Parts: sequence; structure tokens; C-alpha cells
Amino acid sequence: MTMKGKTPLKWLALAIVLPALCLMLANTTMAAEKKEIVVGAPLSLTGMFAMTGLEQRWAYEQAFAEVNKKGGILIKDTGKKMPLKLVVADDESEPAKVAAAMEKLIKMDKVDLMLSTHSGPLNVAGATVAEKYQKFYMITTCWPFLWEPQKFKWSALFFFDAGGGAEVPFKIWATLPEKDRPKKPALVMEDSLDGKGFGEGFKAHAKKYGYTFAVDEPWAIGAKDYSSQVLKMKAAKVDAMLLFGSPTDSVTLVRQMKENGLNVTYLHGWKGTWASEFYDALGKDANYIICDGFWSEDYPYPGVKELAKKYNEKYKKHSVSIGAFYANAQILFAAIERAGSYDSAKVRDQIFGGTFKGTVMGDLKFKPNGLALFESTASQWWDAKQMLVYPFIKGAWKLKMMPPWGKR
Repeated sequence: MTMKGKTPLKWLALAIVLPALCLMLANTTMAAEKKEIVVGAPLSLTGMFAMTGLEQRWAYEQAFAEVNKKGGILIKDTGKKMPLKLVVADDESEPAKVAAAMEKLIKMDKVDLMLSTHSGPLNVAGATVAEKYQKFYMITTCWPFLWEPQKFKWSALFFFDAGGGAEVPFKIWATLPEKDRPKKPALVMEDSLDGKGFGEGFKAHAKKYGYTFAVDEPWAIGAKDYSSQVLKMKAAKVDAMLLFGSPTDSVTLVRQMKENGLNVTYLHGWKGTWASEFYDALGKDANYIICDGFWSEDYPYPGVKELAKKYNEKYKKHSVSIGAFYANAQILFAAIERAGSYDSAKVRDQIFGGTFKGTVMGDLKFKPNGLALFESTASQWWDAKQMLVYPFIKGAWKLKMMPPWGKR
């Protein structure tokens, strides 16, 4: 019996319960229909970092293909293996454009997790967006001093620190016979924030190892003529050089060293000397020059030789970076598997404080704040190939000292 003009209680209850039930069923259906884990990556496909961005995309694609070949990753939440899908967005090599790329991936492409772009400023911009949306962002190639102070909760990073990278040449010099060790090294650092920061690291280690720089002046960015600086180093009888600059500037400097007869026995570059266009521009004049890097195909870790072979066969050249990018994906995939879920918080919690063994970068141990460090590499250019000099590995390439230009 009901009161006239009143809604029966059972109908009122149904009116409350039914919408909630429909929503729950809809969510269940959507979850059941989800057939793949979608991973987004803002990448520098155009702009100044495009060459690296293309390498990075290739490395990510190889990592995805390898896992999908095995049927994907087992997800406990669904009780089945799920394949992976990579979705990329061009950040145009600009920090300001990273946010737009990330927003697209998160809002429009509905990605579950994120892999990083390249370079410190771009990755800090990406990590900032990841914080806003609480979407986990797995990073490599960013200086820890740029990332750590931000105390990000939704990103992790593995890379080497600037101080550790700056010590590498001094470790190499310590292994040389006394007659081959530099007596009058020069420091040639790009006039930028990165150049100045790296320069301070070199100066600190020079003091530690007992070296004094015969010449130490800022290196102008984008100049067409460095002959005055070259002649100053020649007058100072410089016999070794540590330089940090872009590929274009590094090529210009080396050419003008040859033109002006500046001979050094050791030339070690960062940032610009590892790029393939550096060797393409200089040809055999690049032989003997040492470059920095993130990885080496000479590493004795699982999967290294196979990855290098694929890259070499496709592009007919070598790389000192693809391993870091491939390992970035390896870490993310391992964390998904351990978590048994593609939920950002659960995946993140597997990485913070976690250890990941057997990657193409070796074993990586993350601190509780999400940072893992590895050593910078040093490789010597030799006939278009980068031969690993550091870290010191048994049976590795033996460093060749640079002969004078006229005696090659």
C-alpha cells in the first residue's frame, strides 16, 4: 500500500541502485575490452635532437617487438598476457613543446604509462606534466642535478652524473705510461649552463689528479671561426684537450686545429663528438678522437650483441646511445610484470628502491627516490666505429694516442 502522490519505496531504491549498477557494469566491460597496454613517449622527431630522437624511437620499437613476440606481459589484474603498444608524439626538441606532447598522449591517446624523451630540460618538463596527471614517466638521459631537487614522485631516472662523467679522462690518463700522460691539457667548454657545470667538474678532478689546465676559456656557441683560440692553444704548447660542444661546433674546431697545425696526443669530447654526423663530416680526421656515450656494443651483457647487430645492419653505422633507450623500456616492462599491473602507482613502486638485473646496460639499482646511476662511456673513433676505451673491460680496445696531422 502506498500513499497517494508518493513514489513507492522499492522504485525509489531501484532508481538509486540502477545507475550505480550500470556504471559498474560499464567499467567492467571497458576493463574486459582492454586488450593492450598503451605506453606513450614524447620524442624529438624534429628539431635539433631529431637524430637522437629517431635512434630512441628505434630502440623503443625493438624492445616492444621483443616482448610482444613472447605474447606480451602477464597481468595479474586480468589473469592473462597483454601485448604492448607504443604511441609517440613529437616534442620538436623544445621543452615548451614537451607539455603539449604529453597532454596529447595522456588525454587523447589514453596511455597507461610513459617512456622519456632525450636531454635534461626536456625530461624535466616531461616529469612536471607526469606529476600533474600522476602518470608514471620512466626517464633516461637527464642530469640528476636537474631532476633530483624537484623531488618528483611520478618519475624515475637512470643516467650518469656530471661529476662522474668528468672524471673519466683522468681515470684513463692514470692508466697510460708516464710518457703518454698529458703535460699541458686544455679545457674547451661550451659557453652554456651545461658547459659551465661540466667545466667545474673537470677542474675539480684536475686538482684531485694533479693536473693544471694550460688554457681554459669559454667556447663560443655557433661561431664560424675558432682560429684565435686554436692559435692560443698552439702557443701554449697544449698536448691534450677536453671539449664540450655541439656536433657542428666540434667539427669546426677540429678542422681549424688541422688547418693551423695544432697537434695534440689526446682529444676527448662530450655532447658533439659521439654523433654519427661528427664522423661523417670529418671522415678519417675523426680517427683517434674520443667521445662520450651512454652505452657500448662491446658491453658483456645479455642482448647487447643482438641489439647492436640489428642497428648496424639497418643503418650501416654504430651507436653509443641505443642501449640506454632500450634498457629504459626493459626496466618499465620488468616493473609492470613485477607489479602484475599497468597501474602507474603500482609500477612506480616496483622501481623506486628496486634492482633490475640483466638489462643491456647491466644491473641497475634504484635508490628510494627513483634514481639509478651508471658510468659514462668513452670510445675512440676508428674507421667509422666507436671502440670502447672506458669502462675498462678485459680484452677491450687499446687506446691509440693521436699522431701529428702530417704523420697520419
